[in-house]
Amino acid sequence: MICNRLWIVGLALLICTGASETRADAGEEIRTGSQAFAQAFNAGDAAAVAKFWTPNGELVGASGKIFKSRAEIEAAYKKFFAEHPGEKIKVSIDSINLLSDDAALEHGTATLESAKSAGPASGGTYTAVHVNQDGKWLMAFVHESDAAVSQSGNALSDLDWLVGRWTVEEYGATMTIDCRWLANKSFLERRFAVATPDRLGSSGMQIVGMQTGRITSWNFNSDGSQAVAVWMPTPSGWAMRSSGMLPDGTETHAVNLLSKLDENAYSWKSVQRSIGLESLPDTGEVILKRDEAKSQKEEK
Repeated sequence: MICNRLWIVGLALLICTGASETRADAGEEIRTGSQAFAQAFNAGDAAAVAKFWTPNGELVGASGKIFKSRAEIEAAYKKFFAEHPGEKIKVSIDSINLLSDDAALEHGTATLESAKSAGPASGGTYTAVHVNQDGKWLMAFVHESDAAVSQSGNALSDLDWLVGRWTVEEYGATMTIDCRWLANKSFLERRFAVATPDRLGSSGMQIVGMQTGRITSWNFNSDGSQAVAVWMPTPSGWAMRSSGMLPDGTETHAVNLLSKLDENAYSWKSVQRSIGLESLPDTGEVILKRDEAKSQKEEK
């Protein structure tokens, strides 16, 4: 089936779903939520701050420490407020990009002012992935970075060749993947969309970054499914060990293999796949090719 064939190109678990419309008010709702977050932070209310995340949300601090789940995030903020009483935050949103009606990507800066020190405020940048759950926008993933990010020795530099647009077509269905750098080359963003003859399709996005010294990706699909994968180098490219979850809570697992053929083509295959307790067969290999005209236009 075409869904199974394009599942591997969807970068974790791509289920055929109906297209949905972008919410015009999503950006405003996220901005309002950002202001409410700052108010809760400035009040030192750890429980209120944590509620801006999904129950299984994730926070990666500037130090690289990871907090998984709303409970861990609340505990982290409770400790922070105890150690830094009276500290205030100011959040400035640089951009909000709607990926679908249920997913959005936010970039911004956060400045902290200490109640005990008259020195300059500290802070840095952040990237946040919002998802719409039951009509409310919540943060599923947040990564904080120090204000100064050096581009030298960037551990993601080996993936620079992925920047641009890639396409694959099979059985009349076409997938496009647009890849670009974010946050001073601290992250790669890969957006994908599938178009089929019957006008059914899927879309989503993937953020690739460093976590505890390893290349890690976070996937968010328009059907509500999510996945996290750790990238491990292979002689011909990368093996991505992925663990995810469908909207109904069913767990998914796979090892996705990316092999660079040349600067303008790479292959993709998924093995060791499972949904819940059911094992799935390996997929066939798909070849993605660079859309050179589109890529050159975006570079300009």
